[in-house]
Amino acid sequence: MVLVKICGLMRPEDIFAVNQVDADFAGFVFAPSRHQVSLEKALALKELLKPEIKTVGVFVNESVDEMLAIYHAGAIDIAQLHGKSTPTEISQLKQAGLGVIQVFERQTVDTTSPADYLMVDSGKGSGQLLDLTRIPHLNRSLILAGGLTPQNVSRAIQIVRPDIVDVSSGVETNGHKDAQKINQFVKNAKEEVYYENIK
Repeated sequence: MVLVKICGLMRPEDIFAVNQVDADFAGFVFAPSRHQVSLEKALALKELLKPEIKTVGVFVNESVDEMLAIYHAGAIDIAQLHGKSTPTEISQLKQAGLGVIQVFERQTVDTTSPADYLMVDSGKGSGQLLDLTRIPHLNRSLILAGGLTPQNVSRAIQIVRPDIVDVSSGVETNGHKDAQKINQFVKNAKEEVYYENIK
C-alpha cells in the first residue's frame, strides 16, 4: 500500500481535507517559501489533525538545534531535510527520537544515508515532474515528490514503485489546497496499488 503525504498545509481547511481522506503524513513548511508557517501556526494546525497522521517539518539547511526545538515543542514527528545534511546531523536527529527524510533533488540518491526515508524530488516546490524512468529502484523506503497531480500519480506509482508519494502544489487551485483534488489524489494513489496487489 502506497502511503500519501500532503505537504504545505497552512489553513484549518487544509487540515480538515487531509483528515477527511485519512492521509498518512501532513507536511508543515518551516523553510522560507509561500507555504511557510511559524511554529505557533504549526502547533495550532496540529491540534486539528487526526492523531494517527504523522507530521513532517520541511527544512532547508536548518541547524540541528532549531529542528529539535520544533520537534520538542510537539509540532513534528519527522524532519524533511533539503540542502546539505551530514550523516552526523541525521544521526543526531534520530537519536533524539525524530524521524528523518533526506531529500535528493535531481541527483543520485545516496543509499548509504542513515535517514529513515529517502526522497527524490525535482526541486523545492518546482511543480516539475522528474524523468520517472531514471529513478532507481531501491531496497530502502523511497518517497516520490515533485510535479505529482491527481492525473499522473497512478502512472508515477506504476513506474517508480515508491513507498510514499508526496504532493503540495499539485492539489491546489489558485494557490490554496483544494479538498476535491486532495481526495482525488489520495484515491488514485491508493487504488493503483490495490489493483496491482489483486492481479
